[in-house]
Amino acid sequence: MVSGQGGIRPHWRGVIGVIGSIGRAAVAERGQRLTRAMLEEGVASILPGAAGGGTWRLDPVPLPLEGEEFEALSTGIIQRARLLDEVLADVYGAQSCLAGAGTADGLLPAPLVFGSPAFVRAARRALGAPHHPLLHLYAVDLLRGADGQWAVLQDRTGVASGLGQLRENRRLLGAAMPEAMRTLLPRSIGPFFDLWQDALSRLAPHQKPDPAVALLSPGTTDPHWFEHVVLSRELGCALVEPGDLTVRGGALFLKTLAGLQPVDVVLSRLDAAGLDPLDQPEAHAASGVPGILDAARHGALTLLNAPGAGLGEMPALPAFLPGLCRHLLGEELRLPSLPTHWLRPGEAPPPLPEGHVAWAYRPAGDGAPAERWEAAPDVPLAAIALPPLPMAPALEGATLNPAPLVLRMFAISDGVNWQVLPGGLARLVTEGTKLTGRLPGAGWCKDVWVPADPGEAIIGPAAQSAPPLAIRRTPAAIPSRVADNLFWLGRYVERLDRAARLLRATIARLRRGGLLPRELAELGALTHCLREAGLVGEEARVSAGSLTPLAEALTRDARPGIRDLQRRIAALMEAVRDRLTADMHATFTQTLRAAEEALAPPLPDLQDLGRALIPSLRFANAVAGVAAENMVRGGARLFLELGRRMERAHAVASEVAIALDGPPTRIEAGLRLVLELCDSVITYRSRYLGVLQPAPALDLVLADGANPRGLAFQLQAIADALGEVSADPDDPGAAEAERLLAIAEDITPRLLEARDQAAEAALLPPELRRMADDIGTLSDVVSRRYFALLPPAQAVGVDMGEAAVIEA
Repeated sequence: MVSGQGGIRPHWRGVIGVIGSIGRAAVAERGQRLTRAMLEEGVASILPGAAGGGTWRLDPVPLPLEGEEFEALSTGIIQRARLLDEVLADVYGAQSCLAGAGTADGLLPAPLVFGSPAFVRAARRALGAPHHPLLHLYAVDLLRGADGQWAVLQDRTGVASGLGQLRENRRLLGAAMPEAMRTLLPRSIGPFFDLWQDALSRLAPHQKPDPAVALLSPGTTDPHWFEHVVLSRELGCALVEPGDLTVRGGALFLKTLAGLQPVDVVLSRLDAAGLDPLDQPEAHAASGVPGILDAARHGALTLLNAPGAGLGEMPALPAFLPGLCRHLLGEELRLPSLPTHWLRPGEAPPPLPEGHVAWAYRPAGDGAPAERWEAAPDVPLAAIALPPLPMAPALEGATLNPAPLVLRMFAISDGVNWQVLPGGLARLVTEGTKLTGRLPGAGWCKDVWVPADPGEAIIGPAAQSAPPLAIRRTPAAIPSRVADNLFWLGRYVERLDRAARLLRATIARLRRGGLLPRELAELGALTHCLREAGLVGEEARVSAGSLTPLAEALTRDARPGIRDLQRRIAALMEAVRDRLTADMHATFTQTLRAAEEALAPPLPDLQDLGRALIPSLRFANAVAGVAAENMVRGGARLFLELGRRMERAHAVASEVAIALDGPPTRIEAGLRLVLELCDSVITYRSRYLGVLQPAPALDLVLADGANPRGLAFQLQAIADALGEVSADPDDPGAAEAERLLAIAEDITPRLLEARDQAAEAALLPPELRRMADDIGTLSDVVSRRYFALLPPAQAVGVDMGEAAVIEA
């Protein structure tokens, strides 16, 4: 920021001018706004129970780079990426660089390569295909020295993270600091992602037109899951996990509800060691894709970065890069590394440069400060001389203070040319921050801006001629894992809604005092429903003498049960985050967080608990409304709705059975409770005024297909959804839902024809319980067919009058 003469560098003057024009207090407020935005919609928007152990914080003051400085860095980064790609091609190919090990030419020692845990022996056969680079995405961490020159702290050639964070940083900072954006006019980073998307298509095997591209993620437990979501959207590719993929006939396929879909290009975010359990014995079978290296080896798949590319991250490799650059490229290395030495056992390091500290690496492991730089190691060691870290102003509280930083920049290759992103991610170093290794899932960062050049041409992907695309409206073209998560998200959202409604109805009666016999009967039925829902234990009982056991059970057990449902919902929402638009995810996040926060403080009073349940009901309504208006009527919405309708149908059948389970003389109390739980009181009054009879009441909640809270509506929706997602016009699941619907619709005429409607209604509970059991069985059938991808169970024999059922 400050020149050697004590003046402000020219590229910093615009930043300081913006801060001065809006005032430091306003900058502090913008910082708070950024923090809120990160929590609500950005990388840090992790919900209770979801993946993630920390959050990113974005500083409102960007880090500017001079245009000439960026061009110099860009030239050096491209040369370094080309060099590392050539080194990898040689190590996994001809290995000519290893032949000169130990000679004065400065080539690569063989023990350094073969002793590295990043060397993938199986990759020697899988790498080297001429149609794509071994290194496709490259990141480099840089430090500026006291002389103003940049040097490389580490190269990232395996899984280079940070691009998703960078993309969100630019979006959020542009909204929080529009004055800086208008004044400084940083170069757009959008064309870089367009070029990247185009490069992935061009790298498809055999230059296949319209290739299928997938981003392979470890899943929601990975600290960079949100980045994978962002990148899959930016690159227009499918976000998949290892379990979503399978190799058949030497080719890679995505398992969807509509069948196997071919995959041509995979941008892998998995560590190479866990990629293929067939070629790599150390890989866990559940974490990789069996046979994926074989598919890449035979040219049926392009795998990026290529397995084994992480070898370019060897801490000692920079010591040999100048000689390798002259040997492989015929050029001098433009962008140097920090002073690095490969120390063999017994070899003493050179003197430590003034102002530097020692940083030592074992063959496997992250860097750590060396205790004794002068001592000769007893094992091979990479020793790095680490200079003082560069500083930049950062907002702490309401003041700007200098903070040390590490700059990360990125480049991609399409197999011919390299392109450097005009910007970067500046990681601010605080106590406990790891300087090297994988990018952490949390920290403090800055957005890096490069000023736009009015005369510069914006480079974008070249136009490609392609045949017209076929129209696709396949509702089942989603991975079975995604459908499973959406189905259970729907079920848990509905379960939360029903639980909140049951609890509020129970609390309302407990607060009245002096209950009538009819109200005690309603309370007894509600308690039974709460026990079946797992919200209270068996000790919760209702008696005319005392309601204390029930009140104590609610105070003790209800809140943990609701919070457990919220945590399950949060985890499922993170799992389907790539299927939600930014607005949808923000709506779900904010309403669920409000519901969770309402239950966070102690709630000793039942009245407080009743009020705290209102945000949970609002969240469930938000999910239903947003899904209805924002999701295309396709596979994702079908399975979200299918889960909701399945859960609600089961709940209605079970709760009506409990409410009607009693003598005919008390049927009125059950009818009132049924109308309340199904949110149908107003509709019934508008139709029948104040006269309460079994036939019209049960017709409304069981057989009326126009009542969205009724049983018939749920069964019809289930039948429609299964019929739409299945290619079979005689889908057995849809047929079962229609059979149950016919039973529900038959209840009304039976009640109307009965001499005593109350007595006939009292006979319904066993039938309704059977329907609830059948709905549960139908849910299992759906899971087997669409999620577990198993054939239906078949009866193959008879034993003592009962069919013995085994898995087909």
